[in-house]
Amino acid sequence: MSSPAPDTPSERDAHSRQTSPARQYEMFEDEGEILPDSMDEEEDDGEELFNDNMEADYRPLPGLDRYDDEDLDEDDYDPMSIEDRVAAEQELRRRDRDEGRMRRDDRGLFYDHSDEESEEFSRAKRRRVAEKAAVGGEEQVEEGIESIENLEDTKGYSVKEWVCLLGPRTEIANRFKNFLRTYTNSKGQYVYKDRIRRMCELNQSSFHVEFNIIARREQVLAYFLPEAPFQMLQIFDEVALEIVQQIFPSYERITAEIHVRISDLPLIEELRTFRKLHLNQLVRTVGVVTATTGVLPQLSVVKYDCNRCGYILGPFVQSQSSEVKPGSCPECQSSGPFMVNMEQTVYRNYQKVTIQESPGRIPAGRIPRSKDVILLADLCDRCKPGDEIDLTGIYSNNYDGSLNTEQGFPVFATVIMANYIVVKDCKHIVESLTDEDVANIVKLSKDPRIGERIVQSIAPSIYGHDYIKRGLALALFGGEPKNPGDKHKVRGDINVLICGDPGTAKSQFLKYTEKIAPRAVFTTGQGASAVGLTAYVRKNPTTRDWTLEAGALVLADRGVCLIDEFDKMNDQDRTSIHEAMEQQSISISKAGIVTSLHARCSIIAAANPIGGRYDASLTFSENVNLSEPILSRFDVLCVVRDEADPMQDTHLAKFVVNSHIRHHPSKRGINVEDSTGPDPEFILPQDMLKKYIVYARENIHPKLQNMDQDKVAKMYSQLRQESLATGSLPITVRHIESVIRMSEAHARIHLRSQVNEEDVNMAIRTMLESFIDTQKYSVMRAMRQTFQKYLSYKKDHSELLYYILRQLTMDQLAYMRGLHSHSQSTIEISERDLVEKARQINITDLKPFYDSKIFKINGFTYDQKRKVIVHILPQVPVVS
Repeated sequence: MSSPAPDTPSERDAHSRQTSPARQYEMFEDEGEILPDSMDEEEDDGEELFNDNMEADYRPLPGLDRYDDEDLDEDDYDPMSIEDRVAAEQELRRRDRDEGRMRRDDRGLFYDHSDEESEEFSRAKRRRVAEKAAVGGEEQVEEGIESIENLEDTKGYSVKEWVCLLGPRTEIANRFKNFLRTYTNSKGQYVYKDRIRRMCELNQSSFHVEFNIIARREQVLAYFLPEAPFQMLQIFDEVALEIVQQIFPSYERITAEIHVRISDLPLIEELRTFRKLHLNQLVRTVGVVTATTGVLPQLSVVKYDCNRCGYILGPFVQSQSSEVKPGSCPECQSSGPFMVNMEQTVYRNYQKVTIQESPGRIPAGRIPRSKDVILLADLCDRCKPGDEIDLTGIYSNNYDGSLNTEQGFPVFATVIMANYIVVKDCKHIVESLTDEDVANIVKLSKDPRIGERIVQSIAPSIYGHDYIKRGLALALFGGEPKNPGDKHKVRGDINVLICGDPGTAKSQFLKYTEKIAPRAVFTTGQGASAVGLTAYVRKNPTTRDWTLEAGALVLADRGVCLIDEFDKMNDQDRTSIHEAMEQQSISISKAGIVTSLHARCSIIAAANPIGGRYDASLTFSENVNLSEPILSRFDVLCVVRDEADPMQDTHLAKFVVNSHIRHHPSKRGINVEDSTGPDPEFILPQDMLKKYIVYARENIHPKLQNMDQDKVAKMYSQLRQESLATGSLPITVRHIESVIRMSEAHARIHLRSQVNEEDVNMAIRTMLESFIDTQKYSVMRAMRQTFQKYLSYKKDHSELLYYILRQLTMDQLAYMRGLHSHSQSTIEISERDLVEKARQINITDLKPFYDSKIFKINGFTYDQKRKVIVHILPQVPVVS
């Protein structure tokens, strides 16, 4: 029941004190006019503090108005001056501050705000204000105040929630801005200021920041970044844009956004190891790009037009997962329809690529996994199919209705939102070379024996086969492609075919080349089809359009394609690579798609002869089941024969045993005396060899100016006559181009910009060795005699003499075994026979050969008194 309204002012005041502020607002309005609302009933319980006899609380009570003597301090004290009081309070404040007991109310009566401690208290106050603002307090962070110092203390919030609050966000921005402005390297250079300036000079919109540098300088930012990458990268981009606009105020005409790319993330995840733990985390992975879409415009900030009243709605910031649409028009209150305003809507580039696990990273017995990657802004078109990329991005998920239909329960498809991409090609490797690496490469090129050193460094774990190693070295360095007037294209890549007996390390050569080449694709003839090598057409499951997928030759563009078991391919499949081997393109005309793809790669193939073993009494064409058109497309043909040779077999066995001992896991690094292989100091380290190859391919482009044309023409004419006489491989104009390509490759090995006579002679020698090795055994010796002056170029006389001496030894061994039934332990060769053979190749002085290493390690000794050469055969151990 409501009480009557008070009539007098005193009663009105007393009543107003008893009512709540909200009730007072209802009662007193319009200059004190009383409203007809009824008043609240008084509460029955509780003590009433304001009533008519409230003064009675302060009446004298003698029984209670007294104090205990123990609590009273009635002693007399000496009067203290103001100066002494101020000094005492300063001392007490200093003590309390040192002990951490300082409070705002303990500063003393004579606290001076200009004191030296006032700045510290001011900082503490600003810190408290910022913390209150961070947790949503009423006080806001004002301009110029310092933000939170203990940033890693998230006060119970998750990292994503914490970095979105105003205080931490301000502190993160300030720290990152200070980091970009002040970080210097060991030389005192401002790394990121220079990087931003270089970015603006090139009219780009992004620069990269190394994660390990952030972790050293700003540990808290490095801790927050992987946990809340979307929020942190947004802050980083805003700070970068602010810095760019301070340096170049008009740069917004070039781009409205600046992106910070995070590189060198320490942990690399495999594609198959991504789990829910990685969702919305900054991750790093590697893979091979298998498919790409076109670059499409994606809505970034969209505005809509109301079709009814013409009002422009927005802007609406679009998200990756769903499209944001307005509900109703605020002008005419209609629910649409709405059309996208094309002029005022902001777009950004969008591209989706698919990456697949690298071949070397797939576990045994598993098929490669793949993952979709979203590229935005300036990351689009950074990579193409076949590129191996190092990707840093945010592992995210989006709703996929098709997956839910198939699985029957909610499933989310996962994608990687790319932040930073590195394409691992020749250009990237060259850019990553240090000044010291370049200096070492140039120094190596000055070595007159660098050609032989590189040949010996190719597959050093394989004994011998110098001819094959030379062919692989020329193929890795490659010639110079030519396209005069964009009308007639001449390839510069060198194709190599290795054919021979089983157990001669053909596949090992291919596997080694896959590791050392900057870009290589390995496949086998049995597992490769025509479309697998070239390209195939498939229907895109998303757009339902026909799209092209790259095959092995297209993926190996600007690299090497390795085909093992080349003879096992079907003739129809082998015919499909004719165009790729010579024109270096693949023409497609399927499902309405008519196009031509690039296949600018060297092809290194390995094949087995018919019947398993190479028959020296037959020609190369009769030994290998390959057609003449495809054989003529190979620049170098390497024939490997597994011949029984006691001297070579002994060295080969020792080399293999020593190699196994030296490379055993429990004996790694052990020094094993090995007199069979080349000098270890003569061989280049494999890392340096790879850098040398990439540097030469990217920076050295040899030109043909001082080439001896008459020599090449005479050699070609002689070869044509010999090929017609023997009926072996046909010699075509392609062989002249092969000589030119190998000349350029040999010049590139020495880092020369001009092809000189030495390069041409070495190319002719390689060409002739390739041709003569494919002949019948009966024709081979005669042809070697005919082209002896070309074949002996730059060959060590010791190697030539050793080859002759070995032939004499084999003939003498066969004669002795026919004469005596039991085996001989020593063989004696007359020096006169060796001298006669040496004179035929214009060698007269044999003394250096007798002192050479190759003469001694092969078990030969020279008896000067008897004028004979003694060879001790290896003894077969007796098994007891």
